[in-house]
Amino acid sequence: MARTRSSKAHDKVVRAALELFSERGIEATSMDAIAQASGVSKATIYNHWTDKEALLMEVMLFVNGLDREREEVDTGDVYGDLVTVLSRRPPGHLEAARDRLMPAFIAYSAVHQEFGKEWRQRVMEPPRQNIRRLLRRGVERGVLRGDLDVELGVALLFGPMLYSHVLQKGERKADCRIAPAVVEAFWRGHRRESRRG
Repeated sequence: MARTRSSKAHDKVVRAALELFSERGIEATSMDAIAQASGVSKATIYNHWTDKEALLMEVMLFVNGLDREREEVDTGDVYGDLVTVLSRRPPGHLEAARDRLMPAFIAYSAVHQEFGKEWRQRVMEPPRQNIRRLLRRGVERGVLRGDLDVELGVALLFGPMLYSHVLQKGERKADCRIAPAVVEAFWRGHRRESRRG
């Protein structure tokens, strides 16, 4: 199916905004500059996004691979499903752009706290919800201990991933190994009997 003119304009604006936000910073990038760089009129841009923050949010969702719905994981193997959820990575072809944009984005989120709150809700909460569901499923299926504190479990699983992402940036080999290692360590301490689910 051919892409519509509106869809093509939308993509051009997102990509132009990504480049400008990365190069100039968020505060220094105007909607006029985005319109000029994308070749899309400001009126059309405002038909798609209410303001620059709405466009910035979409750019961030795009470079992190969160602009499409993720299906819930349930293969019947809770252990494997936890590894899958914690191993999810954004599209590799956007990695360099994402890495260039993140410092400006973090600074912007610190100053614009409502925007930062929305970002955390839209980006951090979905994987945490997935982990909660998987831990509850593991308890229900009898593969995790019945007295498991689910919120503590989420913190124990999710925390090392954040640590790896923030403090070991650029050490991609560590990124590839950490999810299975984190799940294995968690599983040893919280599994019921010696079963893997």
